[in-house]
Amino acid sequence: MNLPRHPFRVNVGFLLNQPIGYNREIHFEYPRVSLPPDLYLDHCNGGIRVSRTPQGILVQAAFSAQVQTECVRCLAEFLQPLHTEFDELFAFNNRSTTESSLILPEDGNIDLDPLVRECFLLEIPISPLCKPDCKGLCAVCGEDLNLQTCEHVLSS
Repeated sequence: MNLPRHPFRVNVGFLLNQPIGYNREIHFEYPRVSLPPDLYLDHCNGGIRVSRTPQGILVQAAFSAQVQTECVRCLAEFLQPLHTEFDELFAFNNRSTTESSLILPEDGNIDLDPLVRECFLLEIPISPLCKPDCKGLCAVCGEDLNLQTCEHVLSS
């Protein structure tokens, strides 16, 4: 499968000469996305609204995806659903920047890859579970107790 190189790079140059308040929605849908160095998202979809403001271009984003992870109880791999939302201002100049200090590039192409990556990484649970009632592994023999009960659990 050919992964897009910069899946969340958007040209917003068309907004520069528009009146304040003008906006446009842009939808994204990818079966698989790589956000280097180490994040791979499956079934990634969502969208952004880009709006012209007096200070710059406001990006309001909402994305959903799944990430391959491992259950902390039974060690089975599964797809963890994730959802993230963020708002960021890409300022026209240094005087208008916000805490994130994002400046609109001269060519009008904003790269949301680092923001999307960071937001999705923050959404991955510290202790992911394949299902809320996961029984885990037997502490003695390592049998997956979701699949069958072993003699060690029966004798306890």
